[in-house]
Amino acid sequence: MLAVRGPSAPYGAIQVSGHKEGPPLNGKQRTSSLEAPIMLLSGHQSAIYTMKFNPTGTVIASGSHDKDIFLWNVQGECKNFLVLKGHKNAILDLQWTTDGTQIISASPDKTLRAWDVEVGKQVKKMSEHSSFVNACCPARRGPPLVVSGSDDGTAKLWDLRQRGAVQTFPDKYQITAVSFADASDKIYTGGIDNDVKVWDLRRGEVTMNLQGHSDMITGMQLSPDGSYLLTNAMDCSLRIWDMRPYAPQNRCVKIFSGHQHNFEKNLLKCGWAPDGSKVTAGSSDYMVYIWDTTSRRIVYKLPGHNGSVNECVFHPTEPVIGSCGSDKKIYLGEIEPGPSYQPPK
Repeated sequence: MLAVRGPSAPYGAIQVSGHKEGPPLNGKQRTSSLEAPIMLLSGHQSAIYTMKFNPTGTVIASGSHDKDIFLWNVQGECKNFLVLKGHKNAILDLQWTTDGTQIISASPDKTLRAWDVEVGKQVKKMSEHSSFVNACCPARRGPPLVVSGSDDGTAKLWDLRQRGAVQTFPDKYQITAVSFADASDKIYTGGIDNDVKVWDLRRGEVTMNLQGHSDMITGMQLSPDGSYLLTNAMDCSLRIWDMRPYAPQNRCVKIFSGHQHNFEKNLLKCGWAPDGSKVTAGSSDYMVYIWDTTSRRIVYKLPGHNGSVNECVFHPTEPVIGSCGSDKKIYLGEIEPGPSYQPPK
């Protein structure tokens, strides 16, 4: 399980709006604690569909078509130090719990699983879905709840302390993306009907249907402050929705474009910078895209992958972007911190 560092990794040509192409930061001083400006992490045997930093930014978890979850150190040579085995099919989505002690994973083997990172073992298997489980999301606060979305047309709510699903939310269509509201009182789902649905957990029903995407939703993430929802869809657009209680009726406040989806129909994810100043999304044209949320301009378009980029994520405390792709590779690269990059307090 190899980690290649520095100039050998091709993520080097960075395009920043207003800057010429060149090595990261145009030869300026380093901006992160990475061992080199670009790190290549390789070891997975097949396409990597999902990756996430743990809450402190010291570990990366990645999930692959090879059925394994790899854990990598972010410091030093970015070594792979643990492999979690148990899923019988690909890992389509994974998430860290808020305290960083567990990983939740979703798979076409019709299960969700919870893994204890300290022990390196599976601690819970959730197997009530009748088809592929595409997405999962733990609640940010309150009891240890997890929501899952499946091709069986349901979202399910799980309490990690209990056996079986706590609630089932039936939809007419396959659900491909899920998220929790900040207060853990609602869930958001997206699927092949192109709409974002808001479900009230107490009432067990849809209270809002957000329309705007014209093709299947492939990823969603709540903003760090809990006010906005970011969605990526196969209509090649990324949208920000205002989820605050008394927002105007047309809740779509920003649309970003430039990235691509293709015939592979991978569930390309999307993500926020920790300060909300930037967003990023997976793209089938082998590029990592980063937009400025205020201007909506692409500020980075990073080459390097030679397969679909399935997920990009911002480091929680440093100006670093991570990406994983169908080329079996994970890249970590430094980006400009910029005046607005403030590590979360």
